[in-house]
Amino acid sequence: MQVVKNAKRNIYFGAINRIVVLIIPFIERTVMQQILGSQYLGLGSLFQSVIQVLSLSELGFSTAMVYNMYKPAAEGNVQKMNSLLSFYRRVYRIIGCVILGVGLILIPFLPRLIKGSYPSEIGLTELYLIYLVNTAISYFLFAYRTSLIVVHQRDDVNSTINSIVKIGLLGSQIAILLITKNYYLFSLLMPVFTIVRNLLIGWRTKTLFPQYRAEGDLAAEDKARIRKLVAGTFIHQACVVTRNSLDSICISALLGLTLTAIYNNYYTILKGVTSFVGIFTAAFLGGIGNHVATKSVEENFQEMKKLDFVYLWIGGWCAICLLCLYQPLMEIWMGKDMMLPMSAVVLFCSYCYLLKLGDVRAMYNSANGLWWEQRYRALGETLLNLILNITLGKFFGVHGIIIATMISLFLCNYIWSVSITFKLYFGKTRMEKYYQYQGAETLVMVVAAAVTYLICGLLPSMHSFYQLAARALICLLIPNIVYYIAFRRTEQFQNARKLLIKRCARG
Repeated sequence: MQVVKNAKRNIYFGAINRIVVLIIPFIERTVMQQILGSQYLGLGSLFQSVIQVLSLSELGFSTAMVYNMYKPAAEGNVQKMNSLLSFYRRVYRIIGCVILGVGLILIPFLPRLIKGSYPSEIGLTELYLIYLVNTAISYFLFAYRTSLIVVHQRDDVNSTINSIVKIGLLGSQIAILLITKNYYLFSLLMPVFTIVRNLLIGWRTKTLFPQYRAEGDLAAEDKARIRKLVAGTFIHQACVVTRNSLDSICISALLGLTLTAIYNNYYTILKGVTSFVGIFTAAFLGGIGNHVATKSVEENFQEMKKLDFVYLWIGGWCAICLLCLYQPLMEIWMGKDMMLPMSAVVLFCSYCYLLKLGDVRAMYNSANGLWWEQRYRALGETLLNLILNITLGKFFGVHGIIIATMISLFLCNYIWSVSITFKLYFGKTRMEKYYQYQGAETLVMVVAAAVTYLICGLLPSMHSFYQLAARALICLLIPNIVYYIAFRRTEQFQNARKLLIKRCARG
């Protein structure tokens, strides 16, 4: 089946890209810490967060466009695809202008986002403008053609280009820092490689899909439908993107740049792990969209249970690994002065698992185009997160920031979102079964985490590197043994085992 073939290829190249994405921030932040110091790390994290908030004007549009391209792409309707691309390109150019305009308006407020000092040799405005141009410039090139890659399930193309560009950017930035120690030149390389990436996307998509050109006009009813989808997806994606951005901005404004850097060191690891797990959702999203259109609700619910079982096993294992490996890794990477207490680590690990808990269900939500119906839920999460960040951050510092995000994530992104998806697609009668199997797997994860952490605690005192290696071996074995003992007789495990054997037999 073509869907399976594409998924396997996407997973393979996606894994390579995720490894690159996981490793590069380690190297980049290590070099910056050693050469420039923690305040530069915090400054970079702050500006990235501000730019992500500015980019909200795009959020939702790309997702809505891809959703509208599935049908004409499947039917071979080249004329409709071309008119969609033309519309996409025009809107992207408008978005680029909006980002530039709003970004310039924010310049006078930049000093208020930093508590305490920042590097005296840095001009906040000049550095911020580099980040701003880096974000806006891609909207005037070929970024809109990325939709063709997604629609035709060729994420491997995007993964390959991303890997090449990120490696090239990292190598160039490290060379600049080692030779000049100039943070301006370091930052100026970002827009240069953004241009390179977009040119590569344009060239590759024209090679793969020469039949598509950005030309023609959309019908009025198509534009009206897209506007509604954009409104819903905008709110949903804005909520996702602003989670860490709001956290970083609040930490910078309330606690200073150094703590912002420390927080983002931990978040960099968390993001790398969750992004790696996200390969599976990206690879199967197109296939799920096809199944939603061709299979019954009950068949899709059973399929979701199978995918969820494997995905939560992997997500739970990742959270357990973070619990046991975070601190020795941070000690080796950044040193004891750049570490948070273990209580914060527990919160980060819980945050990680909460992020993964609803991912598979969210794919069915996206495949059904239920973004508009989720608008109040997403808006509620963002507002709750912001209010709790400010309130709890003042009283409990970094712990309060993480707790605030977890509370908003659980109440809105999980409980509320589950209710909407089951009410409008799966049916509320199946919601209890959903909570039952997710609750059972979560309980097993908690037990596996406790057992694994206790065993790691029995290790004798040793150098951080050997401690990390020993704990990694324990994490590889113990959680999976606990999961196997708990689920070996269940239907979900048997289905997953048969699927794995079938995939291996196919090669």
